[in-house]
Amino acid sequence: MKASYFSKKNVVCLLVIGCSIVINWVTLFNSYTHISIGLATTIYHVQPFLVFFGGALFLRESLSKHRLVYVCIAFAGVLLIVNPGGESQDSNYLVGCGLALFAAFFYAVATIATKKMDKIPPHIVALSQMAIGVVVLLPLANFDKLPSTAVQWSLVLTLGVVHSAIMYIMIYSAYQKLPTSKIAVLGYVYPLMAVAVDYLYFGRALNSLQVLGGVMIIFSGLMGTLNANPFVRKTKAVNI
Repeated sequence: MKASYFSKKNVVCLLVIGCSIVINWVTLFNSYTHISIGLATTIYHVQPFLVFFGGALFLRESLSKHRLVYVCIAFAGVLLIVNPGGESQDSNYLVGCGLALFAAFFYAVATIATKKMDKIPPHIVALSQMAIGVVVLLPLANFDKLPSTAVQWSLVLTLGVVHSAIMYIMIYSAYQKLPTSKIAVLGYVYPLMAVAVDYLYFGRALNSLQVLGGVMIIFSGLMGTLNANPFVRKTKAVNI
Protein backbone atom coordinates (compact mmCIF):
# COMPACT_ATOMS: atom_id res chain seq x y z
CA MET A 1 0.00 0.00 0.00
CA LYS A 2 1.25 3.45 -0.89
CA ALA A 3 2.05 5.88 1.90
CA SER A 4 0.15 8.57 -0.01
CA TYR A 5 -3.07 6.70 0.68
CA PHE A 6 -2.68 7.57 4.34
CA SER A 7 -2.27 11.31 4.16
CA LYS A 8 -3.63 13.31 7.08
CA LYS A 9 -6.76 14.17 5.12
CA ASN A 10 -7.42 10.54 4.14
CA VAL A 11 -6.82 9.22 7.65
CA VAL A 12 -9.32 11.69 9.09
CA CYS A 13 -11.85 10.74 6.41
CA LEU A 14 -11.31 7.01 7.03
CA LEU A 15 -11.90 7.49 10.76
CA VAL A 16 -15.05 9.49 10.07
CA ILE A 17 -16.30 6.83 7.63
CA GLY A 18 -15.57 3.94 9.99
CA CYS A 19 -17.17 5.54 13.04
CA SER A 20 -20.17 6.78 11.04
CA ILE A 21 -20.89 3.35 9.56
CA VAL A 22 -20.63 1.68 12.98
CA ILE A 23 -23.09 4.19 14.45
CA ASN A 24 -25.27 3.62 11.39
CA TRP A 25 -25.34 -0.13 12.01
CA VAL A 26 -26.14 0.17 15.72
CA THR A 27 -28.87 2.80 15.38
CA LEU A 28 -30.58 1.24 12.35
CA PHE A 29 -30.76 -2.28 13.78
CA ASN A 30 -31.94 -0.89 17.12
CA SER A 31 -34.70 1.04 15.40
CA TYR A 32 -36.12 -2.29 14.19
CA THR A 33 -36.84 -3.25 17.82
CA HIS A 34 -38.99 -0.14 18.36
CA ILE A 35 -40.91 0.31 15.09
CA SER A 36 -41.77 -1.79 12.07
CA ILE A 37 -39.07 -2.50 9.50
CA GLY A 38 -41.23 -0.83 6.86
CA LEU A 39 -41.48 2.44 8.76
CA ALA A 40 -37.80 2.33 9.74
CA THR A 41 -36.87 1.79 6.08
CA THR A 42 -38.95 4.77 5.03
CA ILE A 43 -37.38 7.08 7.59
CA TYR A 44 -33.90 5.74 6.87
CA HIS A 45 -34.24 6.62 3.23
CA VAL A 46 -34.21 10.31 3.90
CA GLN A 47 -30.44 9.79 3.63
CA PRO A 48 -30.37 10.33 -0.17
CA PHE A 49 -31.80 13.80 0.53
CA LEU A 50 -29.02 14.39 3.06
CA VAL A 51 -26.41 13.16 0.57
CA PHE A 52 -27.88 15.36 -2.16
CA PHE A 53 -27.78 18.55 -0.09
CA GLY A 54 -24.54 17.56 1.66
CA GLY A 55 -22.84 17.32 -1.72
CA ALA A 56 -23.86 20.89 -2.48
CA LEU A 57 -22.83 22.16 0.96
CA PHE A 58 -19.51 20.37 1.50
CA LEU A 59 -18.42 19.34 -2.00
CA ARG A 60 -19.73 22.41 -3.85
CA GLU A 61 -21.65 20.28 -6.30
CA SER A 62 -24.50 21.95 -8.14
CA LEU A 63 -28.06 21.50 -6.88
CA SER A 64 -29.70 20.48 -10.14
CA LYS A 65 -33.47 20.95 -10.10
CA HIS A 66 -34.24 17.88 -12.21
CA ARG A 67 -32.24 15.49 -10.00
CA LEU A 68 -33.96 16.87 -6.91
CA VAL A 69 -37.27 16.04 -8.59
CA TYR A 70 -36.07 12.49 -9.29
CA VAL A 71 -34.99 12.08 -5.65
CA CYS A 72 -38.46 13.19 -4.50
CA ILE A 73 -40.20 10.83 -6.94
CA ALA A 74 -38.03 7.93 -5.75
CA PHE A 75 -38.79 8.70 -2.09
CA ALA A 76 -42.51 8.77 -2.90
CA GLY A 77 -42.00 5.35 -4.49
CA VAL A 78 -40.48 4.05 -1.26
CA LEU A 79 -43.50 5.33 0.68
CA LEU A 80 -45.79 3.37 -1.62
CA ILE A 81 -43.68 0.21 -1.32
CA VAL A 82 -43.38 0.02 2.47
CA ASN A 83 -46.88 1.47 3.06
CA PRO A 84 -46.27 2.29 6.74
CA GLY A 85 -49.38 2.55 8.88
CA GLY A 86 -51.00 1.64 12.14
CA GLU A 87 -48.12 2.87 14.30
CA SER A 88 -49.09 4.37 17.65
CA GLN A 89 -47.15 7.52 18.44
CA ASP A 90 -45.92 6.56 21.92
CA SER A 91 -42.44 7.03 23.36
CA ASN A 92 -41.25 3.75 21.85
CA TYR A 93 -42.41 4.96 18.43
CA LEU A 94 -40.52 8.24 18.79
CA VAL A 95 -37.35 6.44 19.88
CA GLY A 96 -37.52 4.17 16.85
CA CYS A 97 -38.04 7.10 14.49
CA GLY A 98 -35.16 8.98 16.08
CA LEU A 99 -32.81 6.01 15.75
CA ALA A 100 -33.68 5.58 12.06
CA LEU A 101 -33.02 9.29 11.48
CA PHE A 102 -29.66 9.04 13.24
CA ALA A 103 -28.78 6.04 11.06
CA ALA A 104 -29.65 7.99 7.91
CA PHE A 105 -27.60 10.99 9.02
CA PHE A 106 -24.46 8.98 9.74
CA TYR A 107 -24.70 7.04 6.48
CA ALA A 108 -24.86 10.36 4.66
CA VAL A 109 -21.80 11.53 6.62
CA ALA A 110 -19.90 8.41 5.51
CA THR A 111 -20.89 9.01 1.89
CA ILE A 112 -19.74 12.65 1.93
CA ALA A 113 -16.48 11.69 3.68
CA THR A 114 -15.81 9.11 0.97
CA LYS A 115 -16.20 11.80 -1.68
CA LYS A 116 -13.88 14.14 0.25
CA MET A 117 -10.93 11.73 0.20
CA ASP A 118 -8.10 11.93 -2.28
CA LYS A 119 -7.82 8.95 -4.64
CA ILE A 120 -7.66 5.80 -2.53
CA PRO A 121 -8.57 2.21 -3.52
CA PRO A 122 -12.06 1.20 -2.33
CA HIS A 123 -10.78 -2.01 -0.73
CA ILE A 124 -8.62 0.06 1.63
CA VAL A 125 -11.65 2.13 2.59
CA ALA A 126 -13.67 -1.03 3.26
CA LEU A 127 -10.81 -2.64 5.22
CA SER A 128 -10.39 0.44 7.38
CA GLN A 129 -14.12 0.56 8.03
CA MET A 130 -14.22 -3.12 9.05
CA ALA A 131 -11.20 -2.68 11.34
CA ILE A 132 -12.77 0.29 13.10
CA GLY A 133 -16.02 -1.65 13.39
CA VAL A 134 -14.26 -4.57 15.10
CA VAL A 135 -12.51 -2.28 17.60
CA VAL A 136 -15.65 -0.32 18.46
CA LEU A 137 -18.14 -3.22 18.57
CA LEU A 138 -15.94 -5.91 20.17
CA PRO A 139 -16.65 -4.73 23.75
CA LEU A 140 -20.39 -5.00 23.00
CA ALA A 141 -20.22 -8.55 21.61
CA ASN A 142 -22.02 -11.31 23.52
CA PHE A 143 -19.80 -14.39 23.14
CA ASP A 144 -22.36 -16.53 24.97
CA LYS A 145 -24.64 -16.41 21.92
CA LEU A 146 -22.34 -17.41 19.07
CA PRO A 147 -23.61 -19.47 16.09
CA SER A 148 -23.81 -23.13 17.06
CA THR A 149 -24.20 -24.94 13.72
CA ALA A 150 -22.27 -25.06 10.45
CA VAL A 151 -25.22 -23.50 8.61
CA GLN A 152 -25.34 -20.58 11.03
CA TRP A 153 -21.59 -20.00 10.71
CA SER A 154 -21.82 -20.13 6.92
CA LEU A 155 -24.57 -17.51 6.97
CA VAL A 156 -22.51 -15.27 9.25
CA LEU A 157 -19.46 -15.64 6.99
CA THR A 158 -21.58 -14.87 3.93
CA LEU A 159 -22.88 -11.71 5.59
CA GLY A 160 -19.35 -10.69 6.50
CA VAL A 161 -17.59 -11.48 3.22
CA VAL A 162 -20.26 -10.87 0.58
CA HIS A 163 -22.72 -8.42 2.10
CA SER A 164 -20.14 -6.37 4.00
CA ALA A 165 -16.63 -6.60 2.52
CA ILE A 166 -17.41 -7.11 -1.18
CA MET A 167 -20.51 -4.91 -1.09
CA TYR A 168 -18.71 -1.97 0.52
CA ILE A 169 -15.78 -2.28 -1.90
CA MET A 170 -18.23 -1.97 -4.78
CA ILE A 171 -20.13 0.87 -3.11
CA TYR A 172 -17.04 2.95 -2.33
CA SER A 173 -15.72 2.37 -5.83
CA ALA A 174 -18.97 3.80 -7.21
CA TYR A 175 -19.06 6.69 -4.73
CA GLN A 176 -15.66 7.90 -5.90
CA LYS A 177 -16.87 8.06 -9.51
CA LEU A 178 -20.41 9.42 -9.20
CA PRO A 179 -21.73 12.85 -8.22
CA THR A 180 -23.80 12.91 -5.03
CA SER A 181 -26.95 13.71 -7.01
CA LYS A 182 -26.71 10.35 -8.84
CA ILE A 183 -25.81 8.55 -5.61
CA ALA A 184 -28.95 10.01 -4.02
CA VAL A 185 -31.25 8.78 -6.79
CA LEU A 186 -29.65 5.33 -7.06
CA GLY A 187 -29.83 4.95 -3.26
CA TYR A 188 -33.51 4.07 -3.62
CA VAL A 189 -32.70 0.87 -5.53
CA TYR A 190 -32.03 -0.82 -2.16
CA PRO A 191 -35.63 -0.83 -0.85
CA LEU A 192 -36.84 -1.82 -4.32
CA MET A 193 -34.55 -4.86 -4.29
CA ALA A 194 -35.62 -5.70 -0.74
CA VAL A 195 -39.25 -5.86 -1.83
CA ALA A 196 -38.34 -7.87 -4.95
CA VAL A 197 -36.44 -10.46 -2.90
CA ASP A 198 -39.32 -10.55 -0.42
CA TYR A 199 -41.63 -11.46 -3.31
CA LEU A 200 -39.34 -13.89 -5.17
CA TYR A 201 -37.92 -15.73 -2.15
CA PHE A 202 -40.66 -15.52 0.49
CA GLY A 203 -43.62 -15.42 -1.89
CA ARG A 204 -45.11 -12.21 -0.53
CA ALA A 205 -47.19 -10.76 -3.35
CA LEU A 206 -46.96 -7.08 -4.25
CA ASN A 207 -50.08 -4.94 -4.31
CA SER A 208 -50.79 -2.35 -6.99
CA LEU A 209 -49.37 0.54 -4.94
CA GLN A 210 -46.11 -1.35 -4.35
CA VAL A 211 -45.80 -2.07 -8.07
CA LEU A 212 -46.37 1.63 -8.79
CA GLY A 213 -43.73 2.53 -6.21
CA GLY A 214 -41.24 0.18 -7.85
CA VAL A 215 -41.91 1.72 -11.25
CA MET A 216 -41.36 5.20 -9.78
CA ILE A 217 -38.00 4.15 -8.31
CA ILE A 218 -36.83 2.52 -11.53
CA PHE A 219 -37.95 5.56 -13.53
CA SER A 220 -36.14 7.97 -11.20
CA GLY A 221 -32.96 5.90 -11.17
CA LEU A 222 -32.92 5.63 -14.95
CA MET A 223 -33.66 9.31 -15.57
CA GLY A 224 -31.16 10.41 -12.93
CA THR A 225 -28.44 8.20 -14.37
CA LEU A 226 -29.12 9.42 -17.91
CA ASN A 227 -29.19 13.00 -16.59
CA ALA A 228 -32.46 13.61 -18.40
CA ASN A 229 -33.56 17.19 -17.73
CA PRO A 230 -37.25 17.89 -18.48
CA PHE A 231 -36.77 21.55 -17.54
CA VAL A 232 -34.53 22.27 -20.52
CA ARG A 233 -36.39 23.23 -23.66
CA LYS A 234 -34.87 21.90 -26.84
CA THR A 235 -34.77 24.48 -29.60
CA LYS A 236 -34.99 23.38 -33.20
CA ALA A 237 -32.33 24.63 -35.54
CA VAL A 238 -33.67 26.96 -38.21
CA ASN A 239 -32.01 26.92 -41.61
CA ILE A 240 -31.73 30.32 -43.24
